[in-house]
Amino acid sequence: MSGAQDQVLTSVQPDEQESTHSIEYIYSRYRDRISRYFSMKMDAASVDDLTQQVFVKAASNMHHFKGNAHIFTWVFKIAQNTLKNEYRRLARQHETPLDFTQLESQSISLEFTKYVDFRIDIGAALKKLGEKDQEIIALRFFADCTLPEIANLVGMRESAVKNRLYRALAKLKNELNGWGSMANMSMEQFISIVNKGNSEHSDDQLKKANHDLFTELDAQVERLAVKYHYQPSRKVIIEMYSDLPTFHQAVGEKDAPNWFTGTYQNEILKIVSPLNPGPEHTYESIIKGTVHLFAMWIIEEINPKAPKWIRQGIGGYEAKLMTPEYIQSSIKETVRNHAIPTFAQLQDDTWDFETKKGFQFSYLFVEFVLETYGIEAMNQLIRDPQQVERIMNCSEAALHQQIVDSLQN
Repeated sequence: MSGAQDQVLTSVQPDEQESTHSIEYIYSRYRDRISRYFSMKMDAASVDDLTQQVFVKAASNMHHFKGNAHIFTWVFKIAQNTLKNEYRRLARQHETPLDFTQLESQSISLEFTKYVDFRIDIGAALKKLGEKDQEIIALRFFADCTLPEIANLVGMRESAVKNRLYRALAKLKNELNGWGSMANMSMEQFISIVNKGNSEHSDDQLKKANHDLFTELDAQVERLAVKYHYQPSRKVIIEMYSDLPTFHQAVGEKDAPNWFTGTYQNEILKIVSPLNPGPEHTYESIIKGTVHLFAMWIIEEINPKAPKWIRQGIGGYEAKLMTPEYIQSSIKETVRNHAIPTFAQLQDDTWDFETKKGFQFSYLFVEFVLETYGIEAMNQLIRDPQQVERIMNCSEAALHQQIVDSLQN
């Protein structure tokens, strides 16, 4: 494959708050997330009604939204207040909002598991958790919130949310049947790092770079494997080249642009050393860029024929190298000129992929599918990209138009 196929683009910019959208856009984008949240808290008969209440209230109060928070945060606060009001109403009538045993047929994937998609019935287990832990579990697994979103919603530091989440999951772990019989691969068994070329840096510097890279992957690999239902079957080798010219020469792209710092072929990921990243990257962007490559590699392992917009988009979405501000500013003119690329145009394996903002649009396409249709739909799409109509209940052209409409809104 060409270097352009597996290129990684980085721009480190401050975050930009999401702009205000129409209520139709907000409803289509976040209805399922709010509904799943309510499904954890209320009986099935109440979920649709409460969900509708949230968006009616949002429509009535759009003029109060000042844009100083993410739009989902604002909508979710309305959902929380709606839920509290419903609890008060039920309490006055001496009714119980939900017996968690009603959830015994539902299940969640536990992200602390190593490369195996363990699942657990949550009915009895949730009753053993405190209210705050239940809230965090609901936000993470039912509303599909990220850790930063959860931290903002519950008023805690992100690190505290992460620790609390994993402690809660550790309690749920005890409910797993046959836990001890499941064999897991360790990180050391799964990934090895090889330094290539003659480096001008000291052994201590090289060891630190290897350690930082391994630590970043250790924090991300199992999350990605579980999220995309992938169980590793072979070892991944990361070749780290001493500088940009050496890397370009090694991958057969000696005239490649300076932003091209990583590629993969089979089970080998090749990157430039973060100690010598070139003029368009930083130490940190190379480390995170490896997560981008690894996510792409997982998708190709799952389905070698997965479209490039899915591979590149998931890589970018999971690595979070490009900030919302950078993405929006870089595509503004393209969107204004009604030149948003099609799925087919994002299959480009030349260096023009960067010129046509392929990284940004792939990211946004994937983000739209995940936020509108959910992770299970994305997993189906990865494995069977020709079945858009069956998975999404719309044609590929209609799906693309939905994305275009959301970007032009």
